[in-house]
Amino acid sequence: MKFTTLKLVGFKSFVDPTEMRIDPGLTGVIGPNGCGKSNLLEALRWVMGATSAKSLRGSGMEDVIFSGTDARPSRERAEVTLGIDNSDRTAPPRFNDHVSLDVIRRIGRGAGSSYKVNGEEVRAKDVQLLFADAGTGANSPALVRQGQINELIAAKPENRRRVLEEAAGVSGLRARRHESELRLKGAETNLDRLQDVVDDLEVRFEALKKQSRQAARYRNLSGSIRGLESALWLQRFKAAKAALDQASEALSASEAVAEDAARAAAAAATAAEEAGAGQGPAREAEAEASAALRRLERERDALVRDAAEAERAVEGLRNRLTELAAASERELAIRDDAETRKVQAETEIAALDALAGEEATILEKTAAARAQAETLRREQEAALDDASRAVAEARAARDAAERECQSAQARLDRLTGALASAQATQAEMGEAGLELDFDPTEVDALQTRAEQTRAALEHAEAARREAERSERAAHEARREAEGERSGLEREIAALERMLAQEAVENRALDAIKAAPGYEKALGAALGEDLEASLDAGASRAWARSRVRADDLPPGCEPLSDHVDAPPALTARLAAIGVVDADGASAAIANLKPGQRLVSRAGDLWRWDGFTARADAPSPAAARLEQSNRLDAARAEVAALAPSIADAQREAEHASAALKASRDAESEARSAIAPAEAAARDAVNSLAAARESAARDAERRTALQNEIERLTGEVAETTQSREQAKASLDAARNSGDAEAQLASARERAESARRTADDARAADESARRDADSRKTRLASLTRERDDWTQRASSAGDQLNALAVETEKTRTALGEAEARPAKVAESLDMLAEALSKAETLASQAREAALDVETRAKSADAAARAAERDASTAREARAADQARLTATRERLDETLARLVDACGAEPAELESKVEDDLLRFEPDELERRLDAARQSRERLGAVNLRADEEAGELESRRDELVKERDDLIEAIARLRKGIDSLSREGRARLLQAFERVDAHFRKLFETLFEGGRAELRLTESDDPLEAGLEIFACPPGKKLENMSLLSGGEQALTACALIFAVFLSNPAPVCVLDEVDAPLDDANVDRFCRMLDEMRRLTETRFLVITHNPLTMSRMDRLYGVTMAERGVSQLVSVDLAGAEQLIAAE
Repeated sequence: MKFTTLKLVGFKSFVDPTEMRIDPGLTGVIGPNGCGKSNLLEALRWVMGATSAKSLRGSGMEDVIFSGTDARPSRERAEVTLGIDNSDRTAPPRFNDHVSLDVIRRIGRGAGSSYKVNGEEVRAKDVQLLFADAGTGANSPALVRQGQINELIAAKPENRRRVLEEAAGVSGLRARRHESELRLKGAETNLDRLQDVVDDLEVRFEALKKQSRQAARYRNLSGSIRGLESALWLQRFKAAKAALDQASEALSASEAVAEDAARAAAAAATAAEEAGAGQGPAREAEAEASAALRRLERERDALVRDAAEAERAVEGLRNRLTELAAASERELAIRDDAETRKVQAETEIAALDALAGEEATILEKTAAARAQAETLRREQEAALDDASRAVAEARAARDAAERECQSAQARLDRLTGALASAQATQAEMGEAGLELDFDPTEVDALQTRAEQTRAALEHAEAARREAERSERAAHEARREAEGERSGLEREIAALERMLAQEAVENRALDAIKAAPGYEKALGAALGEDLEASLDAGASRAWARSRVRADDLPPGCEPLSDHVDAPPALTARLAAIGVVDADGASAAIANLKPGQRLVSRAGDLWRWDGFTARADAPSPAAARLEQSNRLDAARAEVAALAPSIADAQREAEHASAALKASRDAESEARSAIAPAEAAARDAVNSLAAARESAARDAERRTALQNEIERLTGEVAETTQSREQAKASLDAARNSGDAEAQLASARERAESARRTADDARAADESARRDADSRKTRLASLTRERDDWTQRASSAGDQLNALAVETEKTRTALGEAEARPAKVAESLDMLAEALSKAETLASQAREAALDVETRAKSADAAARAAERDASTAREARAADQARLTATRERLDETLARLVDACGAEPAELESKVEDDLLRFEPDELERRLDAARQSRERLGAVNLRADEEAGELESRRDELVKERDDLIEAIARLRKGIDSLSREGRARLLQAFERVDAHFRKLFETLFEGGRAELRLTESDDPLEAGLEIFACPPGKKLENMSLLSGGEQALTACALIFAVFLSNPAPVCVLDEVDAPLDDANVDRFCRMLDEMRRLTETRFLVITHNPLTMSRMDRLYGVTMAERGVSQLVSVDLAGAEQLIAAE
């Protein structure tokens, strides 16, 4: 692609449409400081996609729009168009169908930038990639702004690497890799979000499966409940019928059982105390044996780790020996190759030295022939010039006289008409006044009103924000209070539900209340007795006793002081005292028969020596705690009601205040637009009036000046016409010299051919001599390099031999280590076996003692329970005989009422499996089934259908997730491919740029040498670029140690080396020659000529140096005749030289 034109409209100081042609060769841009020359460079960078306003010398991107002057208003938009010749079809495929491309960037105030390519809307990224693929762009090193040479000199190595990236053409690859990385990051984010959705669906699917199982369980439980109810009532009827026969027999049997149980309980308690005394010594012996075993096991594990580490060390040393052998072979091959190459270079150097003597004789002969031919050519051309000049002067005098005569007459006619027209226009304009028809004070008043309106809006916005903060705080306080109440209400409902589920009619546990903190004490004191009924007719019931309990031991407080219980429990509670667990020993010794002590933690001490330590809270204690918590929660809910009401009122007041502030803000906002519009219209009207008055005044002045000028020109033109007529008459009488001119032209042409042949022969001989010198210098450097490489390979071989010997010594030491470790392990194994035997024996002994103790304790508790049960059964059997007949009749009536059938009919319907269960078991199962069905709560009957739909959606998302994972893998593979290609291109470009840089440095400095080095990283894409230079007569050192002029020339050599490696379509040099003296400027210009010859790059050179101007093919002058407005004029120097030569 080739850049052809640059068009600007409204861009910075170029307010009027301006076109600049970018022709092949060198184009100079000149003009005084501050006239807008650098704006051309910035326009070129801007249209190529520059995004940094700071790099364009602005605080914002809209600063590129013409901001107006005293005489001109500001513009609302700016536009720059870059014309591109795409005849070589190197544009991206999207635009490659067009022979020419017009890239347009337009920006409007408040609207942002837009891009078009041949009228098609495109993205900024598309434009940036278009130029990046062409080896240029907004940040291309080929666009050298003022001071950029110094920035390149002072830049960090990693920043200089961008020069190589431009040479390698990897800017587009880097942009694509960055875009791919952004896509990869977005895809990974989408994958995380999709995975979250899939996980959420999994959770919901599991919940629906659970709901489906609950629905099935609900149906099964409902059927089970109906069957269990029928079986229970039938069993109860049969039990009541059988109970009538068994009542008398049970009474005598229960008396005998009670006596036997009392004797068994006393014997079991004695056995439990004896078994518990032997547990302590057995546990101590087990702990000592286990500690010794663990110590030996730790020593064994340490030795095993040492053995593994020794084996890894041996393997690593063997691998290192293999690597060292391979490295030695590689270095030996390098040394042999270097010696061979050195011999070849020395052979070629000797051959080239032999040709040096013959070339000197040939050069002398060709130079003499060329000088003689040039002398003859100059003589003949001088004669031709004299003849041509004589003919041209005569012909030009005649033609000029004719043109002058005709031009003078036409000019006289035109000036006469223009003078008459101007005088008529002046008469029409008259002497109208220049007074303004608009009052400036009205503008000030409207602007003041607009500022007041804006201030009112700011005040209203501040009030609205404060009201929003207050409203949020009030609602947050209300939500917190309501949340606390809701939590308490949920807790109350849960407690009520739990208490209702476990409630039993007329049970002692439901009629008793313990003070907070005494629930565990009461549960430990009464235990399962709280499950007994308060109904005297029940099988297990509490009845009021008139027995008065003895006084409790000193230091005890009665449990009845902290318990609110029915009268039937008074006697029992009076015999129970509450003590501190730490000080209970003295009180226990003073207990009387029937008394017991409890602690608030749940410990129990009975008069007969029985002791129960606090463990997990009993069900009775837990129910008592739940009941107390229910009362406390209800009290807390009642206490929260006033604060919730206050928070509600505060929230309503805050909402009302917020609505009022928003209304006020809306009114202020609606008032600001008309006020600002009125002020803006007034300012525009005043500016228009002033501009109109200024234009009228300028027009009158210009018209008067025009009349005066035309009057003078009419007189001058009349005189010129008469002089032209006289010159024409004299020219027509001159002689003819055409024959002399033809003869002189033939002789000059023959002399030119002879001189061209001699010059070609001489230049060919000189080129051959220069080529031999260059080849000789290259071979000398190559021989030195191979000599150094052979020496370096020998040093490396010696170092590898030393390291190999050290590695072999270390390997021998490492191979001996595993045998020592194995010997230690064998010694430790025998001790470990003995320790394991002792530990096992100690554990078995301790376990046996503990088992016997637990068995004895369990037997004692069981015997006590049996004795208590027997006593209760004896008391119950006394009343059971009289209640049996009444219970049978009641059971029959309730059976018919509950099941709707007689016992005989019901027995045929109930399953035989259920009839085999006892009534208590049936009742337990029925209660469990009811509770299970109640705990299910609300059941989702559509759970199966919803689970199927959710599973289908989950499978679709899983498929999308798998596709996204594959896309991420492809993106990562593409990024790796772009990185590999970028590294390869960058290394190739480095070699090319380094070669060109060395050559250009020697050309600029007429000797010396320089080189480029990649530093700071092994990855070329992340490495830095250092410049080392050695001007003639100096040593090789970092560029930062050179003088200022040498640094500038070195930096120029680097930039032009990039051109030769990957020529950019255009190169802009903004006052690059400023720090150079005249000698270096001449070298700089010669390099520009060389670059123009070697590449197709088109150069734009902004300069103040006359020497640089003289070497340009064309010049553009940037002027600022009108302050703040730049204009462009051009001169084609090459064309002018051709015209002068033709004349």
